[in-house]
Amino acid sequence: MKKIISLSLVAIAAMVLATGCTSHSENSEHGKSHEAHWGYEGKYSPSHWGEMKEEFAMCSQGKVQSPINIIPTEDIDLKALDFKYNTNSMDVVNNGHTVQVNILAGSTVNIAGTDYELKQFHFHTPSENNINGKAYPLEAHFVHAAKDGSLAVVAVMYEEGKENPIIEKIWSKFPLKANEKVSISLSANDIQAMLPSNKDYYKFMGSLTTPPCSENVKWNVFKTSMPISKEQVKQFFDTFEHANNRPIQNINGRSILQ
Repeated sequence: MKKIISLSLVAIAAMVLATGCTSHSENSEHGKSHEAHWGYEGKYSPSHWGEMKEEFAMCSQGKVQSPINIIPTEDIDLKALDFKYNTNSMDVVNNGHTVQVNILAGSTVNIAGTDYELKQFHFHTPSENNINGKAYPLEAHFVHAAKDGSLAVVAVMYEEGKENPIIEKIWSKFPLKANEKVSISLSANDIQAMLPSNKDYYKFMGSLTTPPCSENVKWNVFKTSMPISKEQVKQFFDTFEHANNRPIQNINGRSILQ
């Protein structure tokens, strides 16, 4: 039974972490979404995801869904996240839902003794998660996978302020048309610099925030935000002409650690 479960996790991770190699507009920031059309507005909006396709049922039936309003429930001595981001970016994709930067193999974060490899990072505006009821102009999700297929997301909030030079590098390169990708040269140092120097964080279990809304994702959200200019937020929003954030989901008694 354990082997079957492990194989299932690997299969889910392979689907989730596909890097947009096809030209379908359905490709989400978490990979192919079973060729079902979904979005953020009208009949394709998050409130309809669960009824679009059987594989999306978790979007409406799941009990540990993301994003959430983060209100800590327990104060414990969380072990520091151990980042070893030492590889460069590969390409940047406009997948029709977000801007996604794919990363060469070899960058990891160790969470509670398990290594998770960084696959890609992408953005949502406004933020998907809230912190104590506060929403942010932009949120980045760094998506990782362990060898057993389990997933971990590290999230960074952005607060309006000065121009962000790393964001500017990405914004100056990403394609304006959906389903296009171009090479981008972000160094390992650039990627590391996207994380706040104060790495205190909140920890909780959740899901993917896009179809198929798979659960058992380990969420780690930094308490400290990074700066971004008003113009940079507007540039991202204008590219997609609408918000790309899923609404807040019920906590359903989850523990939120800090």
